[in-house]
Amino acid sequence: MILDRITEDVRTALAKDPAATSAITVALLYPGLHAVWTYRIAHALWNGGFRFLGRAISQLARMVTGVEIHPAADIGRRLFIDHGAGVVIGETAEIGDDVLLYHGTTLGGDSMRREKRHPTLDDGVTVGANATLLGDITVGENASVGAGSVVVDDVPPGQTVVGVPAKPVGKAEAQFRSDENVCCTD
Repeated sequence: MILDRITEDVRTALAKDPAATSAITVALLYPGLHAVWTYRIAHALWNGGFRFLGRAISQLARMVTGVEIHPAADIGRRLFIDHGAGVVIGETAEIGDDVLLYHGTTLGGDSMRREKRHPTLDDGVTVGANATLLGDITVGENASVGAGSVVVDDVPPGQTVVGVPAKPVGKAEAQFRSDENVCCTD
């Protein structure tokens, strides 16, 4: 089971990174993968009641990889963190399967209360470099967030959003505009 998951993660990296040259290179030299693998260990410890140890392992991974993933976050299969540096995934974040995060992504909280305060990314989401997603928001299945965007509202499935604050672009933008009774032609 563990070997199957590792193999699956390496195959995902090979498929999503055109610079990936071999499975051995990916397995040994990709800090985003190392961060996810270490998260899986920390998460198991956290859920098993060994919270201090889980947190300590997550902090060790942060020092080594530059990726901070809280061990209480809920992460699906085949998450690929490209380049890794500066990625932060908060405590109540939820990430579906087949998600792609680029460097500098922040899935941050917007509350000091003990509640759901970090984003949910559904299956197939892509988040561009240095994007910041804040609060208990949901980014729908196969949606994309542009590099440098700040997202504070839900993103519908299949939608691409860009900017500060993030707004819809593309075909869905016309639908978004018409839903608000705003002229939708350029």
